[in-house]
Amino acid sequence: MLARVEVKDGIQHAGAVLTIDLAGIGRNYRLLANKVGPNVTCAGVLKADAYGLGASRVAPTLYQAGCRIFFVAHLDEALDLRRHLPRDVTIHVLNGLPEGGEGDCAEFGIVPVLNSLEQTEAWSEQARLLGRKLPCAIQVDSGMSRFGLSPRDVARFVEAPPAGLDLSFVMSHLACADEPAHPANAHQRETFAAQAKHFPGVRKSLANSSGIFLGGAFHNDLVRPGAALYGINPVPGQVNPMLPVIRLTAQVIQTREVEAGAHAGYGWAFRAAQPTRLATLAIGYADGLQRAFGENGAVYFRGKRLPVAGRVSMDSLIVDCSELPAGALARGSQVEIIGGHQTVDALAAAAGTIGYEMLTSLGRRYERIYAEEIDTRWRGRAGMIAI
Repeated sequence: MLARVEVKDGIQHAGAVLTIDLAGIGRNYRLLANKVGPNVTCAGVLKADAYGLGASRVAPTLYQAGCRIFFVAHLDEALDLRRHLPRDVTIHVLNGLPEGGEGDCAEFGIVPVLNSLEQTEAWSEQARLLGRKLPCAIQVDSGMSRFGLSPRDVARFVEAPPAGLDLSFVMSHLACADEPAHPANAHQRETFAAQAKHFPGVRKSLANSSGIFLGGAFHNDLVRPGAALYGINPVPGQVNPMLPVIRLTAQVIQTREVEAGAHAGYGWAFRAAQPTRLATLAIGYADGLQRAFGENGAVYFRGKRLPVAGRVSMDSLIVDCSELPAGALARGSQVEIIGGHQTVDALAAAAGTIGYEMLTSLGRRYERIYAEEIDTRWRGRAGMIAI
């Protein structure tokens, strides 16, 4: 008999159900850690509430899989995450020190990624006030022009290093890692290597999820996967090496038959060319299903593709279920949005966006089921569970 443990969180009468395979996230972490090998540390990125899947549930899973270094975007995220992890982990804040946050950062053992000379000076002052060295990482700008010390800033830092900083590693971030042939990758690798030479003996980190798949030259001492942990394809255009870890289904609210010429949805964007059966589902753009999904999106039921009919509404969408036998869909039926027939990446492409945005847009109105063990016979290679 299959061992399966499910933990439900949130409303129990929601219009849609999001199932999160925690064991799959753990397996994805181990896959990435094995890919970079024992001499490279594999961290875990949990920003945006673990890309919308729930950091308080995902973090212990990654810890059990062997992860001991975590990254979030904001100090508030780090302080919340600290409550869910043992003290032997290191939590880094990618956006660095918010003004006025130095005291909390030091008190709770959070490690800021310092992105500017102003941040290095503020952290140095906090170290002086406490009378001890404080851990930190330094980010350098290798060509993305978003975060990090410029080459001029690096020169100033090296010329007069702020006191009290215990530098754990120097890092940068790749802008085009999901496009292996893009010249930006080699440029950033070389630029980063040149700047990192100013920090002899300090560990280096450059690769994100896609960067891991660019090869060993990008791995350095520490890699920082995020999206790949949650099943998003780190090598677009190729077979996804990661396991899908989420299933999203929406409930049918009602069905109807309409005559040829009938319209559906806002703006009358859909017009039935012939007698058509329609089903209204309890999911919409307030649940993270972008309005543009209505243009060429579809959902699935028992392997049949059901195209969206018209525009996505805030709390609902209409699908054409004419391909199904009459009566196959009824009030309460669960229809696949993400699963064995449609991945997060495919759903995102239909909405004109990327898997990252789709995943982090998933709202809080779902009934969430955290599954510790999933029957892998249900898992398609293209998705998690087929309906």
